[in-house]
Amino acid sequence: MSTTEKETSHPVRKGSFLEENSKSLLFIAGAVVLLIGIYFWYQNVYLKDRAQEASAKMYKAEQFLGVDSLANKAINGDGGYPGLEKIAEEYDNTKSANLANLYLGGIYLRKGEYKKATEALGKYAETGSPVADPLALGLLGDAYSELKDFKQAATYYKKAADKASNKFTSPMFLKKLGLVYEHLKDFKSAEDAYTKIKTQYPESQEATMIDEYIARTSVQVK
Repeated sequence: MSTTEKETSHPVRKGSFLEENSKSLLFIAGAVVLLIGIYFWYQNVYLKDRAQEASAKMYKAEQFLGVDSLANKAINGDGGYPGLEKIAEEYDNTKSANLANLYLGGIYLRKGEYKKATEALGKYAETGSPVADPLALGLLGDAYSELKDFKQAATYYKKAADKASNKFTSPMFLKKLGLVYEHLKDFKSAEDAYTKIKTQYPESQEATMIDEYIARTSVQVK
């Protein structure tokens, strides 16, 4: 039988790939359905339960916040209640863990542990909160300022001021931004930051003395 005859006697059928690989395709389709099911379970059951558990355990640590003498208890826990460090580590991907990182950043700043503050705040993920998100950025600016890393500090103060966009916290971050620009000898940028307080937030507390800062930097601008 010639090659042509062989090809004629065994024609390639349309759709033969699907027929010959139907078991493999069914397996893949089943695996996809299973993965989708696992994803929805993870999002709506597992993470939800963990979030509720983390929130229930964190309330004790929150009671210690703002009291310097109780800072270590807030960080490490007290008795049967976990501290913020444990909550942030064991309940990652939950809102409580995210908030715990923000709390930890503030506590470490008060304790003078600036490197730990940057590490904790660096793990904070933005939530869309008009208060917490700018605060996290501003605290990072504070931590880097204390570490004398003024370039990083300027980056975070600028982000904080832009994100806050209100007459209470924006001028505060802008003033800090101006101060770190002065440390960097970037007097034009410092003047711009101070001027923004004067023009955009004239009723803020920072604006009452801002003319002195503008005058100080303007003489340095060449």
